[in-house]
Amino acid sequence: MEFFERFAIPHPSPAIYASMVAIALTTIAVVVGLTYFKKWGYLWREWLTTVDHKKIGIMYMISALLMLFRGGADALMMRAQTAVPENTLLDAQHYNEIFTTHGVVMIIFMAMAFIIALMNFVIPLQIGARDVAFPRLNALSFWLYFMGAMLLNISFVIGGSPSSGWTSYFPLAGNELSPSVGTNYYMLALQISGLGTLITGINFIVTILKMRAPGMTLMKMPMFTWAGLITNVIIVFAFPVLTVALAMGTMDRLFATNFFTTTDGGMDMLWANLFWVWGHPEVYILILPAFGIYSEIIPTFARRNLYGYTTMVVSMVVISLLSFVVWVHHFFTMGQGALVNSIFSITTMAIAVPTGIKIFNWLFTMWKGKIQFTVPMLYSLGFIPIFTIGGVTGVMLGMASADYQYHNTMFLVAHFHLVIIPGVVFAMIAGLTYWWPKMFGFMLNERIGKWGFWFIAGGTVLAFFPMFISGLDGQARRMYTYSEGTGFGIWNMLSFVGAIGLAIGFALLVYNIYYSTRYASRDIGDDPWNARSLEWATHNPVPEYNFAITPQVNSSEAFWDAKKRGHKLFKAGYKDIHMPNNSGIPFIMSVFFFIFGFAFIFSMWIMVIVSLIAILACMTYRSFEKDDGYHITAEELKKAESELRGAK
Repeated sequence: MEFFERFAIPHPSPAIYASMVAIALTTIAVVVGLTYFKKWGYLWREWLTTVDHKKIGIMYMISALLMLFRGGADALMMRAQTAVPENTLLDAQHYNEIFTTHGVVMIIFMAMAFIIALMNFVIPLQIGARDVAFPRLNALSFWLYFMGAMLLNISFVIGGSPSSGWTSYFPLAGNELSPSVGTNYYMLALQISGLGTLITGINFIVTILKMRAPGMTLMKMPMFTWAGLITNVIIVFAFPVLTVALAMGTMDRLFATNFFTTTDGGMDMLWANLFWVWGHPEVYILILPAFGIYSEIIPTFARRNLYGYTTMVVSMVVISLLSFVVWVHHFFTMGQGALVNSIFSITTMAIAVPTGIKIFNWLFTMWKGKIQFTVPMLYSLGFIPIFTIGGVTGVMLGMASADYQYHNTMFLVAHFHLVIIPGVVFAMIAGLTYWWPKMFGFMLNERIGKWGFWFIAGGTVLAFFPMFISGLDGQARRMYTYSEGTGFGIWNMLSFVGAIGLAIGFALLVYNIYYSTRYASRDIGDDPWNARSLEWATHNPVPEYNFAITPQVNSSEAFWDAKKRGHKLFKAGYKDIHMPNNSGIPFIMSVFFFIFGFAFIFSMWIMVIVSLIAILACMTYRSFEKDDGYHITAEELKKAESELRGAK
């Protein structure tokens, strides 16, 4: 019985029991559905073993949407708990678990997954490539991310969730103050998914530098591809720091190594430094692809070329460099001294300059343009004022002396969400709507999409603007309750109403996908938005080979110039195309990583060793495997292209 006791939830509640039932019923429904409709073979052939960057991008997108609603449920429970004074909907422990998992799920498993989804789907198309440089590594990247996400999510029903905040500061995350396995889940799940993200970074850097279409120099790349390149460079430099920190934290918890303890030579502030050396570049890993998305959408619907292409590129490079020298502003109040605080205060405010340049570039792009108020454009327009307010309050937080007032209050929560929601979530929905026809061959309904935009934009403002006031009045973040005499009640109730508005907006997004899948026209052509970049020069949806003929590029808006200036994109004839074979090894290896992580969390060392041997066996098999892929012949291409053109 002692063996099974360690899997028990230390602080069970009706909500957790309901989660257990929901997970069990969902699992049974999926298994029964796949069996009844005889889809196991289809699932294995088309999805679990795929190395196609487009399908991998779609799987990232589906996972990100699932994590959005998982993290969104946490957010609603938090806002419901604090909506009225002295509420008893959640107890302190459950609230701690919810705000911890909300942060981890939204940052690591939702936002990261969504930007990688769009990078996977769009970047190879924008540079005229057949696939990414390392297709099997790309599949492994996704499955490692997915298994890391699943590992964290089962913590709620097996062993208990982490409860020491998404930053998992020591000594709070140590064994003494977090005795359950929840923080072990945090450490192992983030290491596994982070390994997948690091592989993605390497893969896309090589893809962009080595696989661009003829004529596409670096300064002729679309802006989203530029954003992807810079983002993946940040990933390669930042994620190893997180991996090392998580490994040290794991050893502290399981092997008493005392890296982050307050005794025996440890230093708890070492964790804070290592975490934020990764954590602040992580903010720009999320934001820069969003900037790239807006830089594709705004010129398309303003019917003007992007203003200041070179300055946009330079500003992103500057942002990426400065992102590594601002991390100390996350702990101005922790006693490092006036000189250090001053230096990091200056670098923090300096990063606002290249960001401001981009805002003006987008405004000048729209100046005298013929703006079309489509759903993607509405999100792009809504982003600018809300993000600007979030950014300005960030500069306020960047002033070290003033931060003593703002730090760890709801003011900081408002700032962060008013940067991340318009800067990432708006961009995700805009990019999803914009590239949806390229993914699936039909468009999302504009009317439902616009209703969703107004609920999400209005909900964002209503949910987080009141937090500025309650924060300045002294409401600390992470408080699970407060007395009526504080006066925080009205502001928290408004935030709760705003959160409901956001929930309605996201529900409308799901309904839009359902409605459009059933009723939208499939006769939309290959370029329904009258777009400008290369991905729109191929078919909707995109065939497995992307481009039947490798395009020849003359500018950063190659497709637009081909339409308006007569540039010829496809000059050569049909040739045989080499394509990679599907492989089950990435999925199988990721399953062993999941088992390895679960066993490590519960100190089941025999299972750890067995799963580690299995992982090494998969790597060895791949090393000796002879797999030359397959070819699509010129005749097959000609026939496929003829059929695709005839279907339009």
